Amino acid sequence: MADHDTHPEHDHLHDHERSELSPLELRVRALETLLTDKGYVDPAALDLLIDTYQTKIGPRNGARVVARAWRNPEFRRWLLQDATAAIASLGFSGRQGEHMVAVENTPEVHNLVVCTLCSCYPWAVLGLPPTWYKSAPYRSRAVREPRSVLQDFGVSLPESVGIRVWDSTAEVRYLVIPRRPDGSAHLGEADLANLVTRDSMIGTGLALPPGSGV
Repeated sequence: MADHDTHPEHDHLHDHERSELSPLELRVRALETLLTDKGYVDPAALDLLIDTYQTKIGPRNGARVVARAWRNPEFRRWLLQDATAAIASLGFSGRQGEHMVAVENTPEVHNLVVCTLCSCYPWAVLGLPPTWYKSAPYRSRAVREPRSVLQDFGVSLPESVGIRVWDSTAEVRYLVIPRRPDGSAHLGEADLANLVTRDSMIGTGLALPPGSGV
């Protein structure tokens, strides 16, 4: 049987936490608590599984989309004109991915995605949303002080680079096409996809440099 005292994060939700979650998320959390209480689920193993999906498996779809856009100018144009159709052509579609818009980082503009009302997120290409994306501080500060938020994530941009914030809604979700890193011209699509991180497709990170070993 699971020791409840050693896993306080799976105890009942506080009121302020409950207000941050959607009805579906509340149902999932309740099921998780029930299975944990009965000893069917190891919370540590579940957290590891969720983290793997959030940071590795889930974002691989989006990484393939970005890598294709980097290598194929025609696909890039299609992605910028009709992201939903372009993404679906690679087999990535479904709930919360029906109405996609792709925005491209340039030397002059850096794009940042937030959902100020709740936590709308393109699950079809990025998997599960990270915890910080759903937090009230990120949702408010990303709009008011985006440059400071980026610095918190380790992204320092020159003042000459403008920051454009996109607010996701239930109708539209955004995918950032990060700038292709220098020194990657010789890489194939699969290797390029390895340089694309989840955060770079939200705008809170940059694509990895070639040879970073990640």
